[in-house]
Amino acid sequence: MAEPPASHSTAESGTEIPADRIPRHVAIIMDGNNRWAKKRHLPGIAGHRAGVEAVRKVIEACSEYGIRVLTLFAFSSENWKRPADEVSALMDLFLRALQREVRKLHKHHIRLKVIGDVSSFSPAIQARIREAEALTAENARVTLVIAASYGGQWDIVQAAQTLAEAVRRGEMAPEDITEDRFEATLSTGELPSPDLLIRTSGEHRISNFLLWQCAYSELYFSDLLWPDFGPEEFRRAIVDYSQRQRRYGKTSEQLEAESTC
Repeated sequence: MAEPPASHSTAESGTEIPADRIPRHVAIIMDGNNRWAKKRHLPGIAGHRAGVEAVRKVIEACSEYGIRVLTLFAFSSENWKRPADEVSALMDLFLRALQREVRKLHKHHIRLKVIGDVSSFSPAIQARIREAEALTAENARVTLVIAASYGGQWDIVQAAQTLAEAVRRGEMAPEDITEDRFEATLSTGELPSPDLLIRTSGEHRISNFLLWQCAYSELYFSDLLWPDFGPEEFRRAIVDYSQRQRRYGKTSEQLEAESTC
C-alpha cells in the first residue's frame, strides 16, 4: 500500500482533493448483504461473504486516501434477534475472518480494534479478538474499528456507568463529568469522531450507530447494496464530503474570516 498523497486525483471530477479536505475518520453502516443475496437467489450468508470482499476494497481505498480511521458496523446489539441459524453463520464468518484476515492487516500496517459488548461472543471469538488486537496494536497506517455486538445506546450507558462508579468511589465529583470526559469514556474514546458517516442500501437512518460520536458527522447515503459498494462509490462519497462546509454552529462568514487569518 502506497503512502497517502498530499492530494488525491479523482477521475470522476477531474480535480484534486486537498489533503485537508479528506476525512480523518470514516464510519460505514454496511447494509444490504441479505438483499444482495436474495436478488441472486442465494442464501443470506452468501451476501455476507460478498460483503467481506467489499470491506477489503474499502480498507485499501482508505489507505490510498490517507484516511486514518475506518469504523465498520458489522453486527449490532439488535442483530442477536435475527434467526438463530443466521446468527450462527455470522459468528462462524466472523471467526474465520479473524483467523484469515488479521495477518493481512498486520502486513499492511493496519491496526484492528473491536468495539461493542464482546462478552456476548463465544470464548473462541473473544480469544481471537484479543490476539488480533495485540498483534496489530503498534500499526499506524489505518485503524480499522469493527463495531460488533455494538449499539450507540449501549455505548452511552456503559460510559455513564463507568463515570457513576468513579463518582461512587470518590475518585471524581459529578461536576467533573464534562463532555470531553464523557466522550473519552466511550468505546471510541481514543479516536477522533467520524467526519463522514456512510450508509448503503438506500436506507436513511443511523440505526443506533455511534450516536454520540456522529453528532457533527457529515452523512452520505448510497443506494448500492453493500457488496456492490466499491472504490468508485467510495470516491463519490469522499468527493461529496470534500465539497461540504463544516460549520459546527458558526456562520459561513465566520469560517471564511478564520481561513484568511
